[in-house]
Amino acid sequence: EWYELNARWFEFATFLPIMRVHGQAPLREIWQFGGNTSTAYAAMLKFDQTRYQLLPYVYSLAGAVTHEDATILRPLLMDFRTDATAREISDEYMFGPAFLVSPVTTYKATSRSVYLPPAAGWYSFWDGSFQAGGKTITAAAPFDAMPVFVRAGSIVPVGPALQFTDEKPADPIRLYVYTGADASFTLYEDDGQTNDYEAGGFTRIPITWTEATKTLTIGARQGSFPEMLATRTFQVVLVSPTKAVGFSPTKTPTPDATIAYTGAAVTH
Repeated sequence: EWYELNARWFEFATFLPIMRVHGQAPLREIWQFGGNTSTAYAAMLKFDQTRYQLLPYVYSLAGAVTHEDATILRPLLMDFRTDATAREISDEYMFGPAFLVSPVTTYKATSRSVYLPPAAGWYSFWDGSFQAGGKTITAAAPFDAMPVFVRAGSIVPVGPALQFTDEKPADPIRLYVYTGADASFTLYEDDGQTNDYEAGGFTRIPITWTEATKTLTIGARQGSFPEMLATRTFQVVLVSPTKAVGFSPTKTPTPDATIAYTGAAVTH
């Protein structure tokens, strides 16, 4: 029960502004939970790898908090203000504009009820399956996959596998485009080390998906800082109701397009 409790809280923490394991005794390093033959260790490792690969998304949200007074962690009523049911939901939340997160807090649970607010649709983050919005479903919640859904009309940038944040440049970046509605996301970067962003040392790259024409536009880069990547690669992965693409930290999907980006706007 102790192993499962820690694994579930670790999964929850992956989709919080700061991912951190607290505690001193008993020891809390993930390898303390049964080693590499343990289901708890395997689940925590998967979510640890997921968090590192989501850093372009998470860091961009943090940049928006700093520069635009945005909010990372949002109760459903912030995004679905006219939906009476959403106002009553207290155990689900939005993690940025894309992710609907439903933590699992019941021992030995392998499913849980999830309310999907009215939207163009929702995709399971783990397997890419599509669900219509405006209904409550029973979502699978195996030990290593608490329910996480992505709103149709979202762009989620995913970086390379990392062992620590500045191990290597965030290149290539996979752009998961969850189709079904127009989408936009601004990729934010700075040097990750100093306060130079306070003096303008950062970049923004606006990215938009136009549903009517099925086109992705990576806009002109705004700003600069000495360590920025002057050229980079974006791998575009389209997800649709007829093309389910799930996320795995250990398996990379075949991109629908690969775009060499030098800072000028490009449309595909």
